Amino acid sequence: MLEFFRTIGDFIITTVENFMWQDLIDIAFVAVIIYFVLKFIRDTRAAQLLKGIALVIILFQVAKLLNLEATTFILNSTLEFGLLAILIVFQPELRSLLERLGRTEKVKGLPFFSTEKKQSEAEIEDNISNIVDAVSNMSATKTGALLVVERNTKLGEVINTGTKVDSAIICDVILNIFYPKAPLHDGAAILRDGRIVAAGCFLPLTTKKFESDLGTRHRAGIGVSEISDSVVILVSEETGIISVAKEGHLQRRLTPDALQALLTKELMPQEKKKEPPLAHLWKGRSNKS
Repeated sequence: MLEFFRTIGDFIITTVENFMWQDLIDIAFVAVIIYFVLKFIRDTRAAQLLKGIALVIILFQVAKLLNLEATTFILNSTLEFGLLAILIVFQPELRSLLERLGRTEKVKGLPFFSTEKKQSEAEIEDNISNIVDAVSNMSATKTGALLVVERNTKLGEVINTGTKVDSAIICDVILNIFYPKAPLHDGAAILRDGRIVAAGCFLPLTTKKFESDLGTRHRAGIGVSEISDSVVILVSEETGIISVAKEGHLQRRLTPDALQALLTKELMPQEKKKEPPLAHLWKGRSNKS
């Protein structure tokens, strides 16, 4: 036991004596990475798995201190394959994390990765109006619907699970797709670049816990919003309630006007005004004066 604390003390003294400014930057980067990783996994099943891994590591150290050879051997063998196990078990979370990194402004702005077709504001407004009209009609008649508006994250794998449509976004077309006796009404319709590209598509279900009254349609809508930056519009078959899923979160009980405002905010291009360098510093100075 004393040897263990002596080793830690020697390590701390050596680190302090050889500390350089690069080490401070290194520590800051590691701290930021740990913070965002913990923030990301906080509400996922990965949080519980990390607690189990931490417990195994603690037990391993205790077994070494108490010279429990059999226990130490078993735990050491477990930890040796720990990295591979983490990659396998955390695969959905790691994939989601990398996809979120790829959706950052600097990465998605690179010319090589930019694949979306530009639409005029008039075309986007017309498409939004047709979506809202169709959703309002289906809400009034309690017709279940699930529309996924693709943005930067491409959903080719999801599209391949359904039937290719390639139609303009028209109110009557949407109503026909989700007509209860139509063959494609049970799946999701995928909207890309101002077109309905597929219908009857299968979506991944969310693993999060939500209200018991949310069925498979809503869990699928939330699920696809977790793995992409898409905007998902849902109409409940039981209640006619309009909902929107985005980034794993569900907004419920939207009115047609609220839906129109939300889609306009999310789908309309937001022009950023270019400011001269250090303009924010000048603003801060003027506010103080």
